[in-house]
Amino acid sequence: MNPHRQFTRLRALAMHGFTIVEVMISMTIGLVLCLGFGAALVDASSNARTNDRTSDIQTNGRAALDALRRDVMHAGYRALTWAEPTTASIGTVTGDCAAGFSANVRQGIWGANDSNPFSATCILPANYAGGDILVLRRVSLATATALGATTVYFRSAYERGQPFLGNAPPTFTEVPNEDRALEVIVYYISPYSFSALESPRIPALYRVTLRAGPLIGNPELVATGIDTLQVQFGRLTTDGKTIYQNANAVSTTATSVTTDPSEWDDVNSVRISILVRSLTPEPGVVNTNTYTLADWTSTP
Repeated sequence: MNPHRQFTRLRALAMHGFTIVEVMISMTIGLVLCLGFGAALVDASSNARTNDRTSDIQTNGRAALDALRRDVMHAGYRALTWAEPTTASIGTVTGDCAAGFSANVRQGIWGANDSNPFSATCILPANYAGGDILVLRRVSLATATALGATTVYFRSAYERGQPFLGNAPPTFTEVPNEDRALEVIVYYISPYSFSALESPRIPALYRVTLRAGPLIGNPELVATGIDTLQVQFGRLTTDGKTIYQNANAVSTTATSVTTDPSEWDDVNSVRISILVRSLTPEPGVVNTNTYTLADWTSTP
């Protein structure tokens, strides 16, 4: 064969393109690969969003329980004294939950079972989503270095203690004695997290506290996504065991302003249950579960 003709033939073969069948097979393989990569990307994105929702539930639940735990652990703390506090008027507290409510240092802990006794005062009906209300009272963990004219304090000595307002403390002959700010905290569930106009509404754990003024301050967001708060109170039985009761079973007569001895003096522990929800729904998931916390039954 002529070498020139053979070179020309080989060159023509080398420049030969793909056939239509080869192109279609390549496109089909490429399309299948793209669909596989796309499905994997969608699954990964969906799993990431699910993980984010789970993380939100854990984070918000932990924040709520941590706040409650810290305040419950110090409920009833009166610094130097465990004697019954002297009943004393601290004047008018603006927005107080009830007359004498903030001054009732004797009750370190109190609760309302699935009801809001403060609907006309510090927790308006529009701000309450049901569930239990938990009241905690204590003095500050730090002594006061200077007394503010509108702050409520508690003077504490070994033999006695007394609340007072401003920079004119009661005269104590007992030494040592010290002054600490009085702290009053009320926890409850709000039907919304940030605004009553939010859509959809996400329930949240809120609290109101005693401030300088003296006044019960504006509601504070503790943790969002908290659907239900249930509290049971532990009391010692005659045989030394602890039983847990709902607030309405602890006492039917001692209100949040009772300063006389009552069953609430016997409370030595608290069992807290919360139901936490995600901030956004999980696509394609219909939750038909029923959740029971203490005497409360809830469905999504």
